[in-house]
Amino acid sequence: MLPTQSHGQSSLPTPYENIVQINGVAMTSDSLRAVAGATISVVGKNRGVLSGERGVFSIVVNKGDTLRFTALGFGAKEYVVPKNIPGPFVSLIQLMSQDTFYLAETIVRPLPTRDNFDYAFVNWEVPNDQYEIARRNTEYFTMRTLAATLPKDGRENAQAYINQRVRESVYYGQQPPSNLFNPVAWMQFFDAWKRGDFRKK
Repeated sequence: MLPTQSHGQSSLPTPYENIVQINGVAMTSDSLRAVAGATISVVGKNRGVLSGERGVFSIVVNKGDTLRFTALGFGAKEYVVPKNIPGPFVSLIQLMSQDTFYLAETIVRPLPTRDNFDYAFVNWEVPNDQYEIARRNTEYFTMRTLAATLPKDGRENAQAYINQRVRESVYYGQQPPSNLFNPVAWMQFFDAWKRGDFRKK
């Protein structure tokens, strides 16, 4: 980091004398090329900026703040803004060093023959992604099967009990009617008998 001479008249008192604007550029330390898309954030504060295509950035901070420079493929750098900087403007050149990432070894081999490829294409089972799993779980027949086989939970049991009590309260204090002499009920019984609804399956 190479801060240059600041500009402005520090002798004139201002109500914002603790605030400075830093105009700078982020560059590589080996080839002095611009680092585009670098994140310049103020440590401990939820704000920051990104460098442009040529590595140029501008940010307003307080004297004594710490700037953190991060970019993909580069090591993080920090710069502490001095508290005795004269003037409200500072120019800064931040040099960033490339960081090396070591990945695990990956070996890619082709299938030996065309016949093996055809067999793999037909018989290999590719696992479903999250979207396909969700789509299958919400199919109409799947939901019907789950609704018919899953036991009732506490809320459904409570609602069934309430409905039963409501039906019983209709004939509270009197004898409920019997369908023994109801011709409509007998007609429905004979129709169901003719259809074979009571046969053992």
